Amino acid sequence: MAINLTKGQKIDLRKTTGESLTNFCVGVNWGAIETKGFLGLSKKVQNIDLDLSCILIDENNTICDHLYSPLYRVDVLQQFGLPKGKLITVDGAMKHTGDDLEGDTGGDDGLDNEIITVDLNRIAANVSQIFFFLNNAGREDFSQIPYSKIRMYEGTPTQVKSEFASYNVSAEAQYAGKQSIIMGKLYKRNNEWKFSAIGDPTEDTFLGQTIHRIVRSYL
Repeated sequence: MAINLTKGQKIDLRKTTGESLTNFCVGVNWGAIETKGFLGLSKKVQNIDLDLSCILIDENNTICDHLYSPLYRVDVLQQFGLPKGKLITVDGAMKHTGDDLEGDTGGDDGLDNEIITVDLNRIAANVSQIFFFLNNAGREDFSQIPYSKIRMYEGTPTQVKSEFASYNVSAEAQYAGKQSIIMGKLYKRNNEWKFSAIGDPTEDTFLGQTIHRIVRSYL
């Protein structure tokens, strides 16, 4: 039975068998905005481009690696002191499936739109925290997006074998004006990895602002 996380909840990465969860996917699923026209005779679909990203923090509370879309403009990233985006960590332990520019249309298809695969056994020894966050590349806020969910599961980017935990962000009024969400973090405690569901929405309109916020307020 998958764990339905609540804001601020912390969990051990242990399966019901007692084994540690070490090789898994972190995926985010979201829906496009669909509105009906006059008398419901037509339907308008507005694609939503969310970006799942993560930064890896070392024992000195310094960013030591990152995964975010290579489509971000380098000149804008440089204004925040950030390097070009990439899809594989230096140690090869984490891989991003790439940018989904649309979101689900016609309802939830059951698959995640953007996924980061994680092999904790290969994570560099100096990494102590890994933050996952979402930014909207468009102008919509999270109160307008019908659903958004982050989950951890065993399997592959195209096949879910066993869902371990999920954290759901529904379209609610509290997300009005919020264009990014710091979803959660993996963190190491006594050489054992755990997960914390953060779920903090922000007004950040660019990934660089969110990364600066994490470094300033969450380390």
